[in-house]
Amino acid sequence: MINNHLFMHNSTLNQNKLFKSIKKLLLIPKTKTEITQNRAILISSFIFIAFGLYLLSIFYSDLETFNNNRKESLLGLSFLIIATSLFIYKAFFFIYTTYNYFKYKPIASVKDQSLPTCTVIIPAYNEGKQVYDTLISISKSDYPKNKLQLIAIDDGSLDNTWSWIKKAKEELKDELEIFKQPKNQGKRHALYRGFNLGKGDVFVTIDSDSIVTKDTLRNLVSPFSKDENCAAVAGNIRVLNNKKRIIPKMLDVSFVMSFEFVRSAESNLNTVLCTPGALAAYKKDAVLACLDNWINQKFMGKPSDIGEDRALTNMILKQGKNVLFQRNAIAYTNVPEEYPGLYKMFIRWSRSNVRENLEMSKYVFTNFRKNNKLGARLLFISQFSNLLLSYPFVLFMLFFVMIHPLLFLGTTLFSILIISSFSLLFFFTRYKSLQGFWAFTYSIVYTFALFWITPYAIATARKPGWLTR
Repeated sequence: MINNHLFMHNSTLNQNKLFKSIKKLLLIPKTKTEITQNRAILISSFIFIAFGLYLLSIFYSDLETFNNNRKESLLGLSFLIIATSLFIYKAFFFIYTTYNYFKYKPIASVKDQSLPTCTVIIPAYNEGKQVYDTLISISKSDYPKNKLQLIAIDDGSLDNTWSWIKKAKEELKDELEIFKQPKNQGKRHALYRGFNLGKGDVFVTIDSDSIVTKDTLRNLVSPFSKDENCAAVAGNIRVLNNKKRIIPKMLDVSFVMSFEFVRSAESNLNTVLCTPGALAAYKKDAVLACLDNWINQKFMGKPSDIGEDRALTNMILKQGKNVLFQRNAIAYTNVPEEYPGLYKMFIRWSRSNVRENLEMSKYVFTNFRKNNKLGARLLFISQFSNLLLSYPFVLFMLFFVMIHPLLFLGTTLFSILIISSFSLLFFFTRYKSLQGFWAFTYSIVYTFALFWITPYAIATARKPGWLTR
């Protein structure tokens, strides 16, 4: 009895130590140089936006003349009608998304006896010590040990990842099963091996550069006990390495919008379009029903080695199942800190988006499930229209730049101010943090340095490769 008490006491101390470490990682004090640089970039962003507003005020009459001139030609009038129609549709869709966001509520955690058996799969490639931290954080989960299977798979790493996995095995002993691929085959194949080894009724996938909180797992899988038709659940992703560098800070704000606003709305429609690789859960039966198609998936004759999370989500939605989002299931993950890593990540995501939207078009307008299908169809139309309009948008942007660059700059920065203000308000409402101001910097960077991603991804959608490896 004394030994049990000591074990529980030590376990509590270890958990407290782990989550203090997470807090330290997220909130570590900055040096004066870092604070100065961050402030300078934020101030520069607002000066840039203010300059844009100044330009717009000066050249507003030119904007009216520009619009009037467009009305005088058939081509220009057609463009204005199309642009106005799209604006109305986007405004409607934003209101629709906002309505569904407010209707959304995460499913509360169920009691231990109602939790399903769970297999957690962690594929790792060249992660070094980070995979050890990931495995330790999962082992501290408030989940019944007799219902939890933990599997780590080294996908042929070339660094010391395997050594850190073995170190975690030494500490966790029978709690952890470890495997090593003979060579690097890609994340999809590592997960495939894990799916075949899994004994749980639910499979959970967690990236090896992610840290989970104590209640993440039980919150993530609780929907399976409440909704019989639920076959996949997306976790809530925040940025782990947002201490110093600018890009992670911006991405953290972007992730909050992407997950807590967009996926909340999608979840209310039972149609989350992508369960993130960093944290997701799948009902075993649903995975096995499409596993062969998933591992052998091809696009234009070439094996698909990217977008494994979006592809699996798509195949589960096609089965007529619900895919939900759990805002209360959180994972902190590392993101690129430099521009090359950022645009490569976005290219990979965009290529996957192109491929899976084409796949979704094959079933979304059929009777693919019994419950309401309108929401899924509207979500698809919104995503597909963004792809279709990417080239016309870039062409119009270049045309606008050529005929009146200063007016283009003014109108663009005004749009950034409006859109980013909503992101700031949303972030501040959720977290009472001024970090949401990075939404303005992110919008500027995305508009002027990443606008080419979607057109490029469409043109190169057939290309394989992870890009960041």
